[in-house]
Amino acid sequence: MPSSHKFSRPLCIALTGGPGGGKSTVGDLFAREHRQGVRLLPEAASLLFSGGFERRTEPAAVRAAQTAIYQVQLQLEAMNAALYPRDLLLCDRGTVDGAAYWPGAPAAFFRHLGTTIEAEFARYDAVIFMQSAAAGGLGIDGGNALRNESILQAQALDRRLMRLWSRHPRFVLVRHQSSFIAKIGAAMQAIEALCAKTSSRPWAATC
Repeated sequence: MPSSHKFSRPLCIALTGGPGGGKSTVGDLFAREHRQGVRLLPEAASLLFSGGFERRTEPAAVRAAQTAIYQVQLQLEAMNAALYPRDLLLCDRGTVDGAAYWPGAPAAFFRHLGTTIEAEFARYDAVIFMQSAAAGGLGIDGGNALRNESILQAQALDRRLMRLWSRHPRFVLVRHQSSFIAKIGAAMQAIEALCAKTSSRPWAATC
């Protein structure tokens, strides 16, 4: 990531991966560690589903939900970019995620929203992909009442998300490990490394 990056918008990193990957934990820890100049954007899906948007499995309901999630994600990013143009934005998931949940081929998701995967990739300077614990056959519930996927469903989502996001030019994979603490540490180091590559940013000295 070149240091000549223009400051017309904040540096934006997507934290993503299958259910139970640890992305929310990493985002929260990094934001706590670097309180100045780092903005953690909450997961749009959790905002909607915890706020009363019914989570259903019928294709029409899934399409409605993913459309709403996409729009909320767009506005979260736009608001924070406008208010904090020199901060690091850490996004708990990104706009491409909806394509993995969309009924049918991912291309239909982008057509429905009038965009392309390339246009959505351009929103993010880098992607940290936290592989799901389900990839190692571990449970993913973690006390999250909004999570309803089985291990097999989580494994499938993890693979679909990775196929999509791995095409991003700055894709960083944090694989499942038997030690969750080691996995979280690897993800934190990956974000730190991205900070170091953008040392001209005003917040980089604190990362």
